[in-house]
Amino acid sequence: MNQLFPRTNSAFLIEVEVGTRKEGTAKMVVFGISRKETTPFDGQKPGTSGLRKKIIIKMSAANGVRRVWVGQNGLLSTPAVSAVIRERVGADGSKASGAFILTASHNPGGPHEDFGIKYNMENGGPAPEAVTDKIFANTKSIKEYLIAEDLPDVDISVIGLTSFSGPGGPFDVDVFDSTSDYVKLMNYDALHGVAGIYAKRIFVEELSANESSLMNCVPKEDFGGGHPDPNLTYAKELVVRMGLGGGGHVDEPPEFGAAADGDADRNMVLGKRFFVTPSDSVAIIAANAVQAIPYFSSGLKGVARSMPTSAALDVVARHLNLKFFEVPTGWKFFGNLMDAGMCSICGEESFGTGSDHIREKDGIWAVLAWLSILAFKNKDKLHGEKLVSVEDIVRDHWSIYGRHYYTRYDYENVDAGDAKELMAHLVKLQASLPDVNGMIKGIRSDVSNVVQADEFEYKDPVDSSVSKHQGIRYLFEDGSRLVFRLSGTGSVGATIRLYIEQYENDPSKTGRDSQEALAPLVEVALKLSKMQEFTGRSAPTVIT
Repeated sequence: MNQLFPRTNSAFLIEVEVGTRKEGTAKMVVFGISRKETTPFDGQKPGTSGLRKKIIIKMSAANGVRRVWVGQNGLLSTPAVSAVIRERVGADGSKASGAFILTASHNPGGPHEDFGIKYNMENGGPAPEAVTDKIFANTKSIKEYLIAEDLPDVDISVIGLTSFSGPGGPFDVDVFDSTSDYVKLMNYDALHGVAGIYAKRIFVEELSANESSLMNCVPKEDFGGGHPDPNLTYAKELVVRMGLGGGGHVDEPPEFGAAADGDADRNMVLGKRFFVTPSDSVAIIAANAVQAIPYFSSGLKGVARSMPTSAALDVVARHLNLKFFEVPTGWKFFGNLMDAGMCSICGEESFGTGSDHIREKDGIWAVLAWLSILAFKNKDKLHGEKLVSVEDIVRDHWSIYGRHYYTRYDYENVDAGDAKELMAHLVKLQASLPDVNGMIKGIRSDVSNVVQADEFEYKDPVDSSVSKHQGIRYLFEDGSRLVFRLSGTGSVGATIRLYIEQYENDPSKTGRDSQEALAPLVEVALKLSKMQEFTGRSAPTVIT
């Protein structure tokens, strides 16, 4: 459920006498504001996509919120939240100053699984570290909180305004159509997430696709018991339908397939028997945007990627003479660049792709971008000629820009102490590159030398803020990379993410199997980090 909170007053209210108005009726109702004592508690530091804990929404009425906007039935995708903050104007001219998003994101959800809260600012993007650090500090000193426990319930299944009034002024709850603001900006397997309501509206009602093209588009609180992370491991039904994953005999697969995560900001793109890596996806969108996507017809302001994402976008930026930025993981860093007019398209390897139309990654936008590229590549195929496929587009891209062989190993729910020890071990190794290279040659003689090793640090070109300890990097002489990072979006234990990349610009060598091409680097990464010794894991949870 996503709740939007427009601009708030700073009034401190103890008890409020209110009147409710709905469909022309009025009734005086008194609700109290309770002061609850509490104590600080651990485990509340926000990650890259917000804090995975519960929240009581009725706190808004007790803390001076002027108006609450709620998507009908409590459903809004994360990209739609960003669109509403940026685009929606209330009947009285009000604009939202931010949003609380209650979401499991791409994690398993439901009453007994993940459910978290994240805050987005008035630009529509995630709160920056300066804000989340203050929130974290408050969790360590909080002594009490206010809540309107007996505030009357509002039927959020019905679009309309419910108004209350009291000594502190009016308080409104405005229930609105969850899809209209997002669809205005736009002019597939949803994994039982909130993307389903947008998929039907956009692909079926707006673009006249057959509803049979949609899978799992009924939102469910537990995502149908599945894990709503759009990757080759968890989107199994779609993967098999597209002719991948060894699922036995399948009828002729569709030409194009895509999936979104639980809150519709992540995406996976597939062709017939072909997987498009997220790193390649953002690079291909950027390379074709000006010609294929009308929104970008006047040119791109710049492009950006997260540090762990492959350097495929870097090569496109050099070829097209575009501004390029490498940022830490977390969409808030892209938002700063976009607000400053420095970036048009951005992406991250964790299946996030977006543009400056909003300040969040946007799974459905990425799908529409790919459909636009397919339409452009096939605009002259009017007489039964063989259509240009997703695979054709990717392989043509490799022939021009080279291929970045890339894989990510996720070790989920690792003991947090063990994960920290592994990372400390990797930092300690960086003190002596000759020793590191000696160890590597003892593992694989066919892997080149490390020429740089560090912890990634980013100075924001817009506000000069500095983000340290953003991932451990080993950079090789031939352009290969090993990156180790602890993920901040899980809710139990720690997730270690290992990123392995090798660049190949010889067209005769860009068609190899990715895991085969990366095997030497994978062996080096696992043995150099002592992954099994520290974690007890003989294999990753997920490979992408």
